[in-house]
Amino acid sequence: MPLDPARIAETRAWFQKSGEDLRAAEFERTARPPLSADIAFHAQQAAEKAMKGFLSWHNVPFGKTHNLVELGQACVRMDVTLESILRPAAPLTEYAWRFRYPGDLEMPPQGEAEAALAVAREVQEALVSRLPPEVKP
Repeated sequence: MPLDPARIAETRAWFQKSGEDLRAAEFERTARPPLSADIAFHAQQAAEKAMKGFLSWHNVPFGKTHNLVELGQACVRMDVTLESILRPAAPLTEYAWRFRYPGDLEMPPQGEAEAALAVAREVQEALVSRLPPEVKP
């Protein structure tokens, strides 16, 4: 049975956006000093969009959420082997809003932002690896 072109396009689009967030985070690392709040934000966004891409491929609705715990649990229902990879992404949820506005908390330490980016990369790679070749960005 041939793959649905619309589902391929939607899934690929989510992973392309995830990749753009990873690239943005990498770019923010080149600033002097590095923009750690932006790195953390883009790491969260990359993980979120990768999870949404995986769920799109599996035709699982996810609504408008930034909650990586909810999205991760939905992904694990599709593939239980993802649990150990997605669990470390849960704390990234707060980077969707934390540090984004004046008066918010201090900027995250560079090491924290770098760790968030590493987790986001691992999430994206793990989810992409579970897709058919036709879907991969």
